This record gives sequence, C-alpha cells and structure tokens, in this order.
Amino acid sequence: MRYAVFGDIHANLEALRSVLDAIERLDVDRLICLGDIVGYNADPEACVDLLRESDFFSIVRGNHDDMAGRDVGESGINPLAAVSLDWTRRRLRPDQKEWLISLPLVQRIDDDITICHASLDNPGRWPYLIAADEAVSTLEKLDTRVCFYGHVHKPRFFSDHPGFSDGGFTELDLEPGIRYLINVGSVGQPRDGDPRAAFAVYDQEAGRAVLHRVRYDIEATRRKILDAGLPRRLAERLSVGR
Repeated sequence: MRYAVFGDIHANLEALRSVLDAIERLDVDRLICLGDIVGYNADPEACVDLLRESDFFSIVRGNHDDMAGRDVGESGINPLAAVSLDWTRRRLRPDQKEWLISLPLVQRIDDDITICHASLDNPGRWPYLIAADEAVSTLEKLDTRVCFYGHVHKPRFFSDHPGFSDGGFTELDLEPGIRYLINVGSVGQPRDGDPRAAFAVYDQEAGRAVLHRVRYDIEATRRKILDAGLPRRLAERLSVGR
C-alpha cells in the first residue's frame, strides 16, 4: 500500500490544489491528512470543502481546526494566529465547523501506521515535537511502526533506534523493529526555508518515506491574504518559507 501523507494546509488553496495535482500523477493508493486545514491564509472555506469532497482514507484534527470549529480557545497562540483565527471563524459555515471538530485527534490505521496532528502524548494540548526530548514520550506511546504527525511545519523524523536518532530527510528507509515519528512538512506554510509545498509518500511494503516538494502560485496566495486584510507578515513569510 502506498500512502500520500500531508498536512498543515492552513487555508492555502493554491498550495493544496498543487499538492493534490502532484499526488494524482503518482502511484498512490490512499490519502492521509494530518490536520490544520484552516488558519493563517485566506481560503478556509474552499480548503475545507475540497478536502470534504476528496477521497480520503484518514484525516485528523489540528489545533487550528479545533479552535476555529469551537469558537473558543485562543490562549497560548501567537498574535498572527489569533488574528487569522478570528477572521477564519467569521468565514466558516456552521456545517464546516461541525465537520472540523468531528475529526479525531489520533487515528490508528493498521498495525503499521498511526497519525496525529501534534503528538500521542496529550494530543489535545498540542505540544510541539521539535527537540529529541520532546519526542520521547510520543515514541513511548507508539504501538505501530510509524506515526506521521504535523504541527511544526518542518520535515524531520525521530526514531527509537538503539540510543536515539533524529534529523531531516528526503528519503527515509525504515529499519525493521524500529519505531518512527515522521513529520512531512507543511502544504500551506512551510517553515524550513523552502517555500514549496511539502508532502510525503509512504510505501508501506518497502518501508520507505519519500519527501516531495511542489511549486505553487505563491503570489496569488499572497494577494488574497492582503486583500482579506490579514497581517502582511502572513503574506511575506510564504516567499521565504519561514
């Protein structure tokens, strides 16, 4: 089975369409979305509707999806996120909000794959798995070969290889008997210095995850952000991937 895995779309319709077009050209059996469909960018309604209409095998809820869908919970988020969250709530329809909060926080697909947005340890508190010590508790809770997660917008992996290992990746071969946490980057707001949209293809039989980068019409997304009256910084960051 081959899975296309992506997340952190953040209402970037141009990036989402480009990723879905790229996936269509690949030999992929199923689609997996790691959440944060909305937030930051200017097309929350269109992105939600497009994903609801897509043939998804599995999809989980992100923190922006949760806060936008519930109309509560802005404490602890950065000012840019708070401004865009308020704007997003006013744009989403009631049925879209209901759908967002109906999504699970964690989903086990089979004996091989688990997916979540942030972590397996207190998933509804949305911790960031950036440093090795932050990943340990999720690895300890992982009872499948691999967990794909989002939230940090940077492709990287952690594993419980004897000792411990972590790092960035473009192609990652999973070793037998080792558990992995894999972040596939962000579709709509990359933060690793590469402005292209990111996703991965996981070949279950081969035990290999391959990162893909896709160019999209960044200028069109930037214009929409500015025309919507959202903070200029949200438009500027897309060009540099930070």
